Amino acid sequence: MHSSPSIHVKNEVGKLKRVLLHRPGGEIENIVPDYLRRLLFDEIAYLKQAQKEHDQFAQIMRNEGVDVIYLTDLMAEVLENCEVRKKFLFDFMMEGRVTTPGLQDALQEYFDPMGPKEMIDKCIEGVRKEELKHIKPKALGDMVKNPYPFYLDPIPNLYFQRDPFASIGNGISLNVMSSTTRNRETLFAKYLFDHHPSFKGVSRWYNRDKTHPIEGGDILVLSEKIVAIGISERTDPIAVEKVSENLLKSDESFEVVLAFDIPKTRAYMHLDTVFTMVDFDKFTIYPGIEEPLDVYSIKRKRGDAFHISYEASKLEDILKKYLNLPAVRLIRCGDGDYIAAGREQWSDGSNTLAIAPGKVVCYDRNYITNEALRKNGVEVLEFDSYELSRGRGGPRCMSMPLLRDDI
Repeated sequence: MHSSPSIHVKNEVGKLKRVLLHRPGGEIENIVPDYLRRLLFDEIAYLKQAQKEHDQFAQIMRNEGVDVIYLTDLMAEVLENCEVRKKFLFDFMMEGRVTTPGLQDALQEYFDPMGPKEMIDKCIEGVRKEELKHIKPKALGDMVKNPYPFYLDPIPNLYFQRDPFASIGNGISLNVMSSTTRNRETLFAKYLFDHHPSFKGVSRWYNRDKTHPIEGGDILVLSEKIVAIGISERTDPIAVEKVSENLLKSDESFEVVLAFDIPKTRAYMHLDTVFTMVDFDKFTIYPGIEEPLDVYSIKRKRGDAFHISYEASKLEDILKKYLNLPAVRLIRCGDGDYIAAGREQWSDGSNTLAIAPGKVVCYDRNYITNEALRKNGVEVLEFDSYELSRGRGGPRCMSMPLLRDDI
């Protein structure tokens, strides 16, 4: 379907060539107030408007020459193979905690008549109890009454394609999510990279069978030599160290991983919610993390030995040093206004997607931060953000670059 290489990302700002998205679907309409926290949402989004906004986002990128591809289309191609489809459904049920034989049989019968695209859409949407009328009880678990309205939970966070895996160089980190609710998302990536002909054989710097969580929103490829990884509410330092070791031992060009230790709160769930790169020497940052921020460098020594150092300098100096720049500019969310910064960071004012050096895609609602970007010579392409922003993620969160030009 696509020519080689299938993954090539050695920076954050080189011209974006190909990107993976998931357009929100029926899973959004299966979010109900009683289970918001279980599904990691703070509010309920209006699907019709969310889809309009997502389509605007995709069209902006197409207008800039980006090849936009969708996870569900790729997965439908994978599930054309009957054996792969059968194994995927079994794995999906097990990871969705469907373990009783009566319910497993009923779900298999439910999915059997569906085509691959309908099946993958339904797996993401979730299966309500009223959709399965006849379950032959084969175990106590099939008989016990449970008020929970789903047999298979919806996966509403899937439109944040940044997190389940991360493109780093010519390989990926196939991630372990910090929440059980989201870990099924990485199963799609596993099947994609195991079975899709365009992606088989891609190197993995981490795998979903590991024990410590890491999520893609914490991984920023700053240059062909430097990767930044956040230690956050959702990424554990042990996972950061393991990814770093695998990456630095590989044949890739990376020499240093900078570990950014950010406050562990819902508001700053990932590094890219408070810090993103917008040009060779320009970054957005939420000022609330600057003081508590600690940065550590991980480097390979001789053989398989690694050296970890605390970087005592200011962030600007650390970035100048490792990116070999005479100066860097930190563009602050809210343009220095404390109230505006807090409000716009909540709706991902610092979460920008660079599609070329000095050209970024942003939510229109963060107008103060967007104007600060423009004042600093950055071109800002905006789209509507009434509903997508309710999921607590911005343009970078919603996109997984697969190919970027080198810089």
